[in-house]
Amino acid sequence: MQRSAVVGGVAAVASAATFMPRRLAAAESSPITYTGDGLAPGQPDADYTPAVSPNNPKLPWKVVDGAKVFHLVAEPVEHEFAPGLKGSGWGYNGSIHGPLIEAVEGDRVRIYVTNHLPEGTTVHWHGILLPNGMDGVGGLTQKVIAPGETFKYEFVLRQHGTFMYHPHHDEMTQMALGMMGLFVVHPRTRPAGAPERDFALMLSEWKITPGTSRPDPNEMTDFNVLTMNGRVFPGTEPLVARTGDRVRIRFGNLGAMEHHPIHLHGYQFQLAEIDGNPIPPERQWRQNTVLVPVGSTHAVEFGADAPGDWALHCHMTHHVMNQMGHGALNLIGVDTDKIDAKVRQTLLPDFMQMGQDGYASMSDMNMGTPPNSIPMEGGQGPFDTITMGGMFTILKVRDGLTRYNDPGWYVHPPGTVAVAATREDLARDGIDLSVQKKA
Repeated sequence: MQRSAVVGGVAAVASAATFMPRRLAAAESSPITYTGDGLAPGQPDADYTPAVSPNNPKLPWKVVDGAKVFHLVAEPVEHEFAPGLKGSGWGYNGSIHGPLIEAVEGDRVRIYVTNHLPEGTTVHWHGILLPNGMDGVGGLTQKVIAPGETFKYEFVLRQHGTFMYHPHHDEMTQMALGMMGLFVVHPRTRPAGAPERDFALMLSEWKITPGTSRPDPNEMTDFNVLTMNGRVFPGTEPLVARTGDRVRIRFGNLGAMEHHPIHLHGYQFQLAEIDGNPIPPERQWRQNTVLVPVGSTHAVEFGADAPGDWALHCHMTHHVMNQMGHGALNLIGVDTDKIDAKVRQTLLPDFMQMGQDGYASMSDMNMGTPPNSIPMEGGQGPFDTITMGGMFTILKVRDGLTRYNDPGWYVHPPGTVAVAATREDLARDGIDLSVQKKA
C-alpha cells in the first residue's frame, strides 16, 4: 500500500472524528475488547444491580460453554390487566408483556425462540447492534419461524442500555396482542454512582371493547386500555425505594400509535439515556416529565430524597382512564332529571344519566359493568378513591426500609396534609366566601 493512501485514510478518519458527536465518539472508544466468543458472563449482584420489572417476570438463563442461554416461547396467553379485566392475547413464556431479558455488555447470548402460535413469527432485537442475519426481520434477514419450529439467535452484546424485543412479522397483529418485551444490558464495569433501584417499565396501548376479551389489532385511534408492564391501575404494582437510594426508571414504548409524556410527582429527574445511548452528565437536564415516543426507550435518574407516595403517570388525561369510550355525549352542566324520569317510566326502571356533574362520582357508585370490564377510573386510596386508571402507578419512598416490599400507604407527619379550612383560617387571612363571582 502506498504511503499517500495510508495518510489519506488517516486524514479521513480524523476528519470524521472531528464531526462525530461526542456521545458516539465515547461509545466507539469503549475500553472493552470484544472477541468472537464474548467475555465471561456477567453475574447479578456481583457485576450489576438487577433491574426490577413490576408485574413482569424475568427470563431465566443458564451458562453453556461461556454463553448465556435463554429460551423464549411465543404462545397464546390469558392475561389479567387488573382485577376484573382479562385479555386473550399472544405473549412469551405465559406472560404479557414478554419477560424482561437481562444481560451484561460483552456477554455472548444464545436465545432460542419456539413458536406455539397459529402463524409464523420472528424476534427483532430493537436497538441492539448485531450481525444482520440476527436482526429478526421476516423475509428480509431470515425465514419466518413457522408454528412448531424453534430458531436460534446468537450474538455478542457490544453496548449497554435499555432495548426492546418484538416480532417483525405480522407485527401489527402480534404486537397488538401483546408480543413485546424489554431487554436491559448492564455495563461491563459497574459505574460509580450506579443506582440502588433500577426499574423497567414497558408502555403500551390496547383496544378491548367492554364485554369482550380479545384486543383489536385493527384499531388505529380509539385505544381504551393503556398499560405499564401490561397492567392498568389499580392493578399496577408500586415502585418502592428507600430514602437516599439512587433511582433509575427505564421506559420503553412499543404501543401502536401513541407517544407518552410520563410525569413524576415530587421530583425533578435527569434524562440519563435515550435508545440505549448514555447522556454525559454535563449534557443532562432536570425535568419532571419525559416524552417517550413510539419505538423508543428513555431512562431517567434521581435521588430518592422525599418520602411519600408519589404519582407516576402518563399526562395525556385519557391515558389514565380505563376502557373509556369516545362516543359518549357531553352532558356536563345539562339538567337531565326530566329525561331520566321519562326513560325510567317508559323503558328502563333503573336508568340514570352520567357525567352531567363530572365523572369522579362514578368511581363510588358501584354500578354494574359488562362482563370482563372495569370502571373507567378508580382505585382505593388512603383518603378517597383515586380517580385515575390506565397508565398510572405510585413511587413509594420510605425512610429506613430493610426490604422493598409494598410498605402500604404513607403516614404523613402532622401538619403536612391539605385539610378543610377552618373559619379561623379564613378570618385570619381575609378570605371572604360571601363575595360572589360576577357573571
